[in-house]
Amino acid sequence: MRVLVHVEHQAGAVSDTAFELLAIARNLGAEVEALVMGAEPATLAGQLGGADSVIAIADPVLKTYLPDAHGTALQAAIQARNPDLVLLSYGTAGLDIAPPAALRSGLPLMCNAVALHPEEGELAVRSQLYGGKLEARARVPLPAIVMAMPGAARAEDGRLSGTPPVETVAMPSRSEAGVRLVETLEPDTSGIDLTQAERIVCVGRAIGGADKFAPVEELARLLDAEIAGSRPVIDAGWLPKARQVGKSGVTVKPRLYFMAGVSGAPEHLEGMGDSELIVAINTDESAPIFARAHYGAVCDMFDVLPKLASRLRDS
Repeated sequence: MRVLVHVEHQAGAVSDTAFELLAIARNLGAEVEALVMGAEPATLAGQLGGADSVIAIADPVLKTYLPDAHGTALQAAIQARNPDLVLLSYGTAGLDIAPPAALRSGLPLMCNAVALHPEEGELAVRSQLYGGKLEARARVPLPAIVMAMPGAARAEDGRLSGTPPVETVAMPSRSEAGVRLVETLEPDTSGIDLTQAERIVCVGRAIGGADKFAPVEELARLLDAEIAGSRPVIDAGWLPKARQVGKSGVTVKPRLYFMAGVSGAPEHLEGMGDSELIVAINTDESAPIFARAHYGAVCDMFDVLPKLASRLRDS
């Protein structure tokens, strides 16, 4: 089996999700080809030791991410390499370019994958739907395109040393795109940098409002931890954007990630799944986070947090 892995990168650094895809491909026992697009994509080969080879498509229009240009390049790579499986991350870029590539190439497309393995000449795929509350199992004939959920594998397992050989694929000629990059806006972190925090206390929608944070703040103070929130908390305005963890927030790898009232949707797991120690409390015993947490308890945060803070004060 030959697997073509779409590699996302920014500012000269390969994304963690790309390393996750490389880990998935290697677990399949496949020949792994890493597809890199950009103005000078071959310069990233030294970061892609998890691949057997690098397929590079170079063009000035690929310097920044534009769906039309990158979709054209992906289609060119599929036609040139004819892989058995194309792997992309289930994120903004994957959602932009995978469906058109499947349509143009006539290949089946599977989304939200969290596990996959060959089975009798086909590919068995396990997917999570509705924020991880529903699991779907399917088999798809090969060749196929699959979008894997961030966090479906450990990035470290795909981050291997070595510099694989680079092969080039020409960028097809194309008409002027209707979309162009105007500017890139970086969020104002206001001095908050969760990526450097060793301990984080993260709360979810169950906190109930901005006026309910007292027990969370007290626990964070005693643990010398930063406070973070899931997307619903940020969208509600209960915490600033700089404190959001997850696919649309920041990725963190603290020594301790304490979660209160967070269900553990795949989008959130993308941002904290590699934490050294994950502790979760939730009133829903079927919450997906319990499958990932090292320690978990089914209980109400407002019952537990004050008692935990009291024990810490007395210790």
